[in-house]
Amino acid sequence: MSHSSSRALVNPSAERWFYTLSSVLLLVLTVIGFRFFYLEGKAYPGRPLTPPIRLLLMSHGIMMTLWMLLAVVQPLLVATRQKRLHMKLGIFGVLLACGMVFAGWRVGIEATRVNPPDMHLFGLSLKQFLAVPLVGILTFALFVFIGVWNRRVPAIHRPMMLMASLTIVSAALGRIAVLNDWYAGTWLEQWFSANLVTVIVGALLLVCKCAVSKSCERWFVAAFLILLVSSVAISLGAKTSAWDEFASYLLR
Repeated sequence: MSHSSSRALVNPSAERWFYTLSSVLLLVLTVIGFRFFYLEGKAYPGRPLTPPIRLLLMSHGIMMTLWMLLAVVQPLLVATRQKRLHMKLGIFGVLLACGMVFAGWRVGIEATRVNPPDMHLFGLSLKQFLAVPLVGILTFALFVFIGVWNRRVPAIHRPMMLMASLTIVSAALGRIAVLNDWYAGTWLEQWFSANLVTVIVGALLLVCKCAVSKSCERWFVAAFLILLVSSVAISLGAKTSAWDEFASYLLR
């Protein structure tokens, strides 16, 4: 059977609902990871939001929440054939993404400044760990850019926007101890630091998408590979002297 024939057997509705359900899963993980923020207005693991950056943290949290809600609504609108509304909300999504990139960059830098300098996270010093939020938010921006640029090409647009959401959810996943404690101190932490669970979730989404589509779509694979490579690059690059100099420049 030819590739085009096998694609004809795929239920288009099933593919559209895949993105809706995947986004719902990411939203649930976001709520679990940031439960202290949503339920008590506190930072992880239940400590008060740092006063000097309290407003910045709240603004970033609100924008991230709006993005995740939008991530659920947008594929749902496509699945229910409300494409006009989908396109209008897309404009809001672009503006929101720009705000998130700016706020995310500032949160990473300011949080590093106010936290104890001897703190270590996922095998990284605080200055090294700064690479996680900063490069992560740039990876998010790359996914959004590719997705928006190809907004009329669903095969590219959908996986890029889903991986953009997953990149944002990595912050929540890093706050779910049961998902991260098992690889602490291992070579996996050396290679992936805080992003291993994010990569695993991305791999599971890729497997599910291949099952739904009855083939591995190249753009979904490409989106996952970007996530994988950026995750390894963050962990390894954070330990270089080049990053140390750059982080010192940002924090001075």
